[in-house]
Order: sequence, then structure tokens, then C-alpha cells
Amino acid sequence: MTDKPHRPGGGDDDGSAGTPMERLLREAMNARTSLITAHDLRPAAPPRSRVRRLRPVYAVTVPLLGLAAAAAIGVVALHGSPVAKQDVPPPPAASLTTSPSPTPTPSATATDTPTTAATPTGDAETDVPLADDDTPSSPPTATSPASSYTFRGVKFRVPAGWKAVPVSADRVCVLSPGAPTDSQQNWSQTQCEPYGVLVVAYDSPDELEGGAWPTTDDLASGSGWGHQPNCPIWGRPYVPAGAYSAVGAPVRTRPAVAGKTADKTQWQVTCKPGDTFTAQLWGIGPDQVYVVANGLKADYQAGLQSIVDSLDVRGHKAPVASPPPARASADDIAVTISDGLGPGQQVSNKGVPVTFTVTYRNTGQNSYAQIQPLVYTDQYAGTPAGGAVDMNVGKLERQDGDHWTQLPTISPGGGMDYAMVDKAAWFPLAPGASRKVTYRLTLDPADGPGTMPVIARATLPYVGSPLVVLGAQTVPVTVVK
Repeated sequence: MTDKPHRPGGGDDDGSAGTPMERLLREAMNARTSLITAHDLRPAAPPRSRVRRLRPVYAVTVPLLGLAAAAAIGVVALHGSPVAKQDVPPPPAASLTTSPSPTPTPSATATDTPTTAATPTGDAETDVPLADDDTPSSPPTATSPASSYTFRGVKFRVPAGWKAVPVSADRVCVLSPGAPTDSQQNWSQTQCEPYGVLVVAYDSPDELEGGAWPTTDDLASGSGWGHQPNCPIWGRPYVPAGAYSAVGAPVRTRPAVAGKTADKTQWQVTCKPGDTFTAQLWGIGPDQVYVVANGLKADYQAGLQSIVDSLDVRGHKAPVASPPPARASADDIAVTISDGLGPGQQVSNKGVPVTFTVTYRNTGQNSYAQIQPLVYTDQYAGTPAGGAVDMNVGKLERQDGDHWTQLPTISPGGGMDYAMVDKAAWFPLAPGASRKVTYRLTLDPADGPGTMPVIARATLPYVGSPLVVLGAQTVPVTVVK
């Protein structure tokens, strides 16, 4: 403060004359002198855990008097000194430009803004801890708005914050905001679980051959949620040591999707005690379009449902399988198991292979461009128990030229995997023609004693439609230790 307030008429009590500028400078210097203490002379304390955004300081060489005046004005403005309240208005701004002081840039502000209102700009102030371990540090497209995505003529909406990643020609993974953010991640179908939603669209019969998943048969299956080995537990998917098992019965509904009636099946699945996940599968059968969500966190159920609700398949060309012959009959192909395996024959479960031959002969009048040879073992009293569906274990191989090809399964499970034979094994069969295929069966000690059926069938290639059987034979063998 000043010792003597000035009078409105101009001039001070001691009678000395002065301009408004001179009075302002004297009062500012007096105010600054009275406010300086020993504390002000100590160096500033180092910054704490967070660095506040400070207003820029402009350094410039000015005469000593001008520097003191500028400092005094700054103190008056910050501390609210009564000197700032003048009865005589200060000189116009133009009269204060005699010193070469720089003009502040527009980014500098004259008022303190709370740091929480600042927009993150990548400096130390944006380092905000995560709310919980399930939230990634930088989710993929976390701020991206909802968008439209199209592949193979199938359209759907990608929810805000989600990201569509192509997996293969016939499927896309839509990653939730909670997906890992490793830029090197190669998002395969398995890795899409449990962090994303898989959208599948088949457009040719070939894509439905050789163990395609999912298909309409998986919707009707007790274990159609997928295939081992992945156990899609959120945050820590792993390969389970044992088999999956269903918890309770599947829940099946028929919701309206894309203006059509779709099929939906939901399963509760456990990999081991304490690790249970929810599996969901939607299918529009005639169009061969599917939506899969295995292990997806419940927080993202609304996003999943919005993907399903936004499906538009009008632009999708559905695969059309080659129609079977007009007079295809279950008696057209004679199937005979021989040359090493006969009814009642003993088969050891000690890992001793048994080789046998299956003959396929066309006894009908139809000429078949492709016959699928199908061999498997069925359930019996000694079938090992475990999992959602009891299955025999061991190894079944087919001789292809000079090598043996192991088949995916030895007996049916909950789906139709057993009925899907790779295309290389198909063969044409004209009326009167025949073809021999050699197999090798090796049982496991887990297969108990009893009478086990060995079944051979001639079918049309299985492409997701009902399996068309043209001929079959069953040979019961005796499993012994």
C-alpha cells in the first residue's frame, strides 16, 4: 500500500506534481517494497507429484524502472492490493507501450483454470490411473464413434469404442473396448475370444466343408459353443487340461434378426471348477450368417446385442450347395467292411493298430460326382465318461497313397465334426463302379471292454445341410484289455 493516497485533483500532499504514469510507478514500487520478506528470497520449492500447467513467462531486457513497474503491477493483480483500485483511471493502454514488452500469445490466460478441466495433451498431467484392472490403458479406438461395417454384403454397426478386425475371408472379429491393445496382436478366431464378437458369412459351399464352424448344426448341439483347446475366460484365456463340460441345458430361442427369424443358442460352459463362461451363437441358416460371442464380459452385452440388431444381410449372396441326384437313395451304394475286421473280432485297447478295408460299390442307376467315405466308432458300454458328450478315444487313420492321414475324431461328439471328411478323400462313383479305402484303428486303454460298433457309410459331401446317406454297414467288435 502507499503511505498517502493521492487526491483526485492531481498532485500529492507534498505538493510535487506528477503525471498519472509517475504516480502509478511510485505507488507500485512502494507496494512491492513493503511486501518483500525474507521468505520471498528463498528459492522456490520443487514440484510435487503433479506438475501444474503454468502461464508462460516472457523474458525481455528492459530498463530497471520498467522492470520494477511490471513486477509491481503483476503483484497488484495477483494479491488484490488496494493500489489497483484507483479513483483516477489509469492511462490508456497505448500510453504503456513505450517499453518493448512482448504481447502475450492467445494461449496464455489471465485466470487460474482447474487442472481437471484441461484437455489431455500428452504431457505429465494426463497420467491418470486406471479405475480397475479390467480397463485397458488405451483401448482400441476408445473414442471412435459408432460406424458401419460391410463385408461380403453383410452390414452391421460397430458400436462406439469397438473395432472391427478382419480374421479371414469369411469372418470379422469386432473387438470390445476391453480388448488387449498389443499392436503386434494377430487377431485370429481363437484370440477373438473372449474379447470380441465374431461375425461369420459363408458365400460358397466349399467354405462349409471339412469341419467348418459354426454351422446350423452347432445351434442344435449340446456342445456347439466352439472347439478346444481355448478356454475363453476374460482376462486370462488358456488351454484347459481336460475337456469342456456344459452347465445345465442350452437355452434356445428364435429372435427376429435382419428382418428374418434367426436361431439363437446360449450355453453355460465350464473348463474346470471356478472357470465358467457364457457362449452365445446366432444363426441365419438360409443366408449362412452367424454371430458368435464366447466368454464376452457382461459389461459389453449391450454392444453385442447392438451388432446383432443392426445386421443387414440383403446384400449377401448365400452359398448354394450342389443338389443331390434326383433319385438319390440310401440303397444306391453297397458298403462292406472286410480284410481285417469282422463281427465279434477282438480289438485290444493296448494301442495295437488294426487295419481293415471298406469297399464302396455303386449298385444303383445314379452317377455320383462325389462320394464321401465316412468311418467312425459309436458309443458302447466301455465308452469313457467325461465332458458334455461321452466319446471313444484312440486314433483312426485313412491310407492316402503312401501315407496315413489321421482323422479328426474317432467317434461322434456333440456336433457334426465326425461327418466332415476332407475333400481330398472324396471320389466319383458311376453305376457299377467300386472303390476301396483302407483304414487303421488304434484304441486307448481308456476305452473299456465291451462290444463297440464300427460304422462305415457312403454319403454325399456334408456342407451343413442334413447328411445324405447312400449306404452303410455296421460291424460290432469286442474291445479287450
